[in-house]
Amino acid sequence: MNEEVKLFMDDAKEQMENALNHLENELAKIRAGRANPKILNDVLVEYYGTPTPLAQVANITSPDPRTITVQPWERQMISPIEKAIRNANLGFNPDNNGELIRINVPPLTEERRKDLVKQSRTIGETAKVSIRNARRDAIDQFKKMTKEGLPEDAAKDAEADVQKLTDAYSKKIEDMLAMKEKDIMTI
Repeated sequence: MNEEVKLFMDDAKEQMENALNHLENELAKIRAGRANPKILNDVLVEYYGTPTPLAQVANITSPDPRTITVQPWERQMISPIEKAIRNANLGFNPDNNGELIRINVPPLTEERRKDLVKQSRTIGETAKVSIRNARRDAIDQFKKMTKEGLPEDAAKDAEADVQKLTDAYSKKIEDMLAMKEKDIMTI
């Protein structure tokens, strides 16, 4: 395989891997009725005047399937953390006992579960579009290289390889979505 072709294949694979990682992060934020500390990943807390990710000012754990605990490293941060969680519009009502913050994760209704499945499917479709865009970019490069002297057979082989890569990543996305859907719909 031509070195330039391999370079574009590696680039396409990297883009597809990034789409998969992004999907994984987005799916982790979707609340499936169980307490998952990743739900709080996007919460920013005012820390000495600077918006700081919650994970950088507190220890976040899930002692049981219905509770998340947030243990600030500095006691005076309890109030700003509680305020940040409320303002994040996650549907949680934090409970503060002066030492740590407890968040009870309420069970989901059937309707809400179906909405979350739709939301995860939408995120999955966005990831698939990213993968198809990576494939299209690679194929465009192969066609351009054919005009510049790359043998047609090599270009066709490279297109077939990038299609196999696309199919493999699409399958991974479908598997991740199926697992998330099962997780959401399980009571």
